[in-house]
Formats: sequence, C-alpha cells, structure tokens
Amino acid sequence: MSVTRTLAAAPEQLFQQIDNIIKSHSLRGSESLCKLVQYLAKQSLEHPDAPLKEYQIATEVYGRPADFDPQSDSTIRVQAGRLRMKLAEYYASEGATDPIVVKIPKGSYHLTFEPRQAEPQPIPPTVPIAEPPRPTIVEIVPTRWRIAVALLVTGLLVSVIVLGIVLWNRKPAESASTVVPASHPAGPLATFWQPFTSGVEEPWVIYSNAAFVGRPETGMRYYNSRQDSKSAVYDHYTGVGEVLAIHALDDAFSTLGRRILVKRGSLFTLDDVKNNNLIFVGSPSENLSLQDIPNMQEFVFQRVASGTRQGDLAIVNRHPKPSEENAYLASPSDALLTEDYSVIGLVPGMGAGRYVMILAGTTTFGTQGAVEFVCRQESLEKLLHEIPGATAGSMRPFEALVRVKIARGVPVGTELVAVRSK
Repeated sequence: MSVTRTLAAAPEQLFQQIDNIIKSHSLRGSESLCKLVQYLAKQSLEHPDAPLKEYQIATEVYGRPADFDPQSDSTIRVQAGRLRMKLAEYYASEGATDPIVVKIPKGSYHLTFEPRQAEPQPIPPTVPIAEPPRPTIVEIVPTRWRIAVALLVTGLLVSVIVLGIVLWNRKPAESASTVVPASHPAGPLATFWQPFTSGVEEPWVIYSNAAFVGRPETGMRYYNSRQDSKSAVYDHYTGVGEVLAIHALDDAFSTLGRRILVKRGSLFTLDDVKNNNLIFVGSPSENLSLQDIPNMQEFVFQRVASGTRQGDLAIVNRHPKPSEENAYLASPSDALLTEDYSVIGLVPGMGAGRYVMILAGTTTFGTQGAVEFVCRQESLEKLLHEIPGATAGSMRPFEALVRVKIARGVPVGTELVAVRSK
C-alpha cells in the first residue's frame, strides 16, 4: 500500500511519528523492535513500491547470514507480530491522541501511515410523538403501597452496597495471607524471585525446543548440523516436563502478582538476553540458545565420552567437595527412570542489571523437578539458607545441584545436593 494514498503529510512528519513510537514506554528496552520499525519506515517511505521480503529484513536488520531460510526460521514473522502488538499498545495509551496512526497490515511488511479517525458523534435522541395520556398501574396503587415499595427497593440497594464493600475489603486480606507466609516477612518465594519481579517488565521464559529431522509418521532423530539441511528441521515438540514447568512458573508468578512471557528456544535472539531478564527451562542439549549466553561454571552439562554410559548426558561437578561426586547422571537409559539430577542457577545477564535463571535437568522430568523446587516455599527456604545474605532478602548469583526422584514419569521428590555461591 502506498504511503501517499493513505495520508497527505511530509516525510519529516512521518519520521517524527516513528521517533515518538521508538521513544515511548511501549518500546522501551526493545532494541530489536526499534531497529525493525526504523528500517520498515525507511523502506516504506523511500521505496513504497518495492516489495519487502523476510530475507531482506533478516540480513539487513538482524545480520543473519546469506544462507538464511525464511521457511525454516520464523524470526522475522515473530518480530513483526510483536511489533504489531506494541503498536497497538502504544496507540491505546501514550499515542491515543496522535494524529498519525502507524500500522503493519497483515501479509505485508510495508508500514502504512493513516490519519486518526475522528470519534463518531452521538446521535441525538429522537423526540417521541406525544400520545394521549393513559392510566398506568401507578395511578391506581394507594400511596402507602408506593411508599412501602420504595422503602423495600432502597433497603435492597443498601444491602448490595454493604455486601460489595465487605467482599472488596476481604479479598486483599485473603490474597496477602496466601502470598506472604508468616514464617518470613517477604516469604522465600518472593525473596528468591526478587531479581525478576522488582522491575516493571515481565521476564521471558525460554523453554527447550529441540530440533529434529524427520516426521512422527516416519521416525525422528536429533538434527545434526554436519549432515542435515536446515530445511529438514522439525521443531514442533518439547518435553512434557517443560510444559508442566511453564505452568508451575506461571502459577508462582501469579501468586506474586506478576506474569511471565513465554518463548521457545529456537526463536531466541541475543537481543533478548541484552534487554530482558530470562528464565531458561530445559538442558543445553535441547535448549541450544543456552550455549550463547552467560552460563553455569560449577555444574555443567557434558556427554560421557567413554565407558558403559558413553553418550549419556551428565552434570559434571568441576570442583567437587568431600562426599560429592565428580559427575551425576540419571538412571541408565535401558532401565526404569527413577532418578535424575538438575541444576538451578542465577547468573548475571549480558545487559546491565539483567539476570538469567537456568532450570535444567538431564531429562525432561529432571527439568520439571527443578522448576517445582523453585516454586515451593518450603524447598526455597532450605536453598536460601545456603546462599549468604539471601535470608535477609538480598539475592546473589549462585549455582545449585538437585536430585530428583521420579515414579511413573512424575517427579515425586527433590533433594538439595550442593550449592555454590558467588
């Protein structure tokens, strides 16, 4: 759609509108979206008749390599969807009175600039045609009955108002008793998650999203970059433990009066780690984006190089203390899964004042166990006692190793094995 057909305005006015959007609260802290809207505006205004393709945006805005494949990588579509939501958010708040409305039409990456539509004026009510007066039921009701009915209605209204006041005052008290237990002024849950709830922005939860080759009907295996084409990747699945873990995190943050944003690992970008607090759910073997960010230093995931467990995923203890093992593994793959190990770690993010939480097991059930551990008041209370200063309400980076007991594919118990604070 051509810009000149939607709004008669000088390009300077349109670029000024884009600048207003970029400086708004809606796009604050989102460098990737600011770059995208700037680029789309420039292309739309300077080359309105030239088509805008995903490949062009990916390589020129986000620096993707020349072999970028829009069919297998939906990053640009996802970013455009996020930008549409942010534009709608902006025009519903800060930009509610702006004379120029910027949109991204579905099916196109060209921006449109439209004049704000005037609010429709209310239609004046029509004057009814007078009719001859007719007797009504009120005219035949004795005066004392009319008084009684009026008093009854008044009494009902007062009762409803009083009941509403009681319920309104009662609800916060009940919520407060649920969120803050009497054992701690802030509660272990609130203390532990304070780095992710103290700001105005919601943290992103990045869950593992393994890349497979093949299809369920014909058989699937993990993607191997040395022999497989990216166009053959099938990334539609995640573990059942990760799904239940997301639910547990959402419930915990709701208890704290906050919410989380969710994103699959294959859509993760480095802009995300610079601009947001992140919670990673799932091991690096399936959450490959963990390999590109600040990570655990004491308890690390490695494949066993030799022996009877060759190829199995282990958590290596780099500086074992007396009574600690050098490595921890889940139950053997040829036996019933009854035990797994997982890591819980808080590390500084790449951006100033940003944090990364890592919650990962060697199996999907170990991951679920780790997340459930950090969503329960009683288990967090034990962990906080092992982190200096945490019981006073001040969280600091740490790494922890947890044993997870499993029965019939369900984590049934967790035990803190080791903690390292920084």
